[in-house]
Amino acid sequence: PVLLGCGSAQPGGCPALCECSEPAKTVKCVNRNLTAVPPDLPPYVRSLFITGNPLTDLPAGAFPAQRLPDLASLNLSGNHLRAVAAGALALPSLRQLDLSGNALVSFSPQAFGEGSSPLEELALRGALRDHGVLLSLAALLQSGTLRNLSRLELADNGLLLLPAGMFTALPALRQLDLSNNSLVGLRNVSFQGLGQLQSLNLSDNSLGMLWNSTLAQFRSLPALRHIALGHNTWVCDCAIEDLVAWLKESDQVEGKEALTCASPDKMLGKALLKINGSDLNCSVPIDLPSQLQTSYVFLGIVLALIGAIFLLVLYLNRKGIKKWMHNIRDACRDHMEGYHYRYEINADPRLTNLSSNSDV
Repeated sequence: PVLLGCGSAQPGGCPALCECSEPAKTVKCVNRNLTAVPPDLPPYVRSLFITGNPLTDLPAGAFPAQRLPDLASLNLSGNHLRAVAAGALALPSLRQLDLSGNALVSFSPQAFGEGSSPLEELALRGALRDHGVLLSLAALLQSGTLRNLSRLELADNGLLLLPAGMFTALPALRQLDLSNNSLVGLRNVSFQGLGQLQSLNLSDNSLGMLWNSTLAQFRSLPALRHIALGHNTWVCDCAIEDLVAWLKESDQVEGKEALTCASPDKMLGKALLKINGSDLNCSVPIDLPSQLQTSYVFLGIVLALIGAIFLLVLYLNRKGIKKWMHNIRDACRDHMEGYHYRYEINADPRLTNLSSNSDV
């Protein structure tokens, strides 16, 4: 009661409406109806919990680096955060950040400052429903600011597709959680450069296929030992052969025995590991020579039809064509007679002089 009744900082430096433990270096401001970050946080704090509050914005300098030099773990989950400004999280010792359960609509790519951040763990579960925020996060990750990041949680965000090259500047990443989204494919996602990646969670999505290019990336990651693919909508047609072959030879996929087909109907519920070529019926029904023969026959029919139409047009216009040919013949004859007359004049000197006198 004494703690809740105080309207200013406690003698030990604890903000009003918060609970502080100097021995544990911890401050908790949980469900206290805070609308802003307390300005009088004790400088000894290493773990800070500000959760379950109507906090909407994190402006620049919300956590002063000079006042909070040792703040390493920051939990801001379950608030009403909508905007994170540039420099709002520029803390020199920050290692863990949880922004889960916030409806972010603005997230500055410079939220962690201009230089490199020491951040190692970032949780954004259910915080990326806005597509613009996803693009801002991608720009932040690609900038190299979070090169020390080892754990990234992007679950529960309804993601359909991921921006290309989103993870290319995270060389220290070990755990990537993309579960419980709506991902329909990974063809534009590059995992190259994630040499330290150990765990990849792709469960509870809408993946119908993993193409050879993606499987090749999985094979090339030396530390990747745990891949979760459960509860996806696998389409068991001819295109799934490469995925099935990889599953049978790989020891990276957890619980691969439980992976089953979601379509077509005849394959519904069938285990992917039990699929063989006869199930998929991927053989070519007609050999190539037969296909070529059919094509040539069709081409011949088309050419014959065009020829018949041409002859019909000629027949219907036979009188006009005959008159046109007579006109051409008469024109050519008149033209040749003119040339012949000129030749006779030029050949006879008398006619030449007569022509000259006549001109004069």
